[in-house]
Amino acid sequence: MNLFDAYPDIMTVSQVSEALYIGRNSAYNLINRNAIGHLRIGSSIRVPKSCLIEYIASAWHAANEPDKTG
Repeated sequence: MNLFDAYPDIMTVSQVSEALYIGRNSAYNLINRNAIGHLRIGSSIRVPKSCLIEYIASAWHAANEPDKTG
C-alpha cells in the first residue's frame, strides 16, 4: 500500500492539507508558490496526486542533501 492510496488521483486543497498534515493556508501557500503542481479549473484548484508525490520526493531529496554553506 502506498502512502496516498486512500486519496483520489485528483485532490482538493483540503485533501492535500490533510495528506500533508498541514493547514489549508499552508497548502494554499505551497500551491501559490508553485511548489506543488496544480490545475485551476474555473475558480477551483485541483492537485494531481502525482504532483503531490513529486513534491514529497523533491522535499525529501532537498532535506537529505549535505549543507554546502560551510
